[in-house]
Amino acid sequence: VQLVESGGGLVQAGGSLRLSCAASGFTVTDYNMGWFRQAPGKEREFVAEVWRSGIRSYRGSVRGRFTISRDNANNTVSLQMDNLKPEDTAAYYCAARVGDGAYDTWGQGTQVTVSS
Repeated sequence: VQLVESGGGLVQAGGSLRLSCAASGFTVTDYNMGWFRQAPGKEREFVAEVWRSGIRSYRGSVRGRFTISRDNANNTVSLQMDNLKPEDTAAYYCAARVGDGAYDTWGQGTQVTVSS
């Protein structure tokens, strides 16, 4: 069971990035899939989630700017990030969980840096 993130990078404020999370060893439609982030010196925080049912939820500060989606054919989960702000700078992690239990499968993370 493995998650591998990609798509991070350096972007100016107002720009966009698309993160991708490739899953192996399981099917993303069988799990609730989420994105989290952690900035230096801060706690890891929830960003977005897509449930098995397709219901999506977002952190308030990213709602309307970020979109989480699933690609069932490629077994991936993506996070489209638009109108990025310097405060979005963090390492972003993809994660999976069964039902509403704890997230117990994590990727290695990908760095997003937004310059002002």
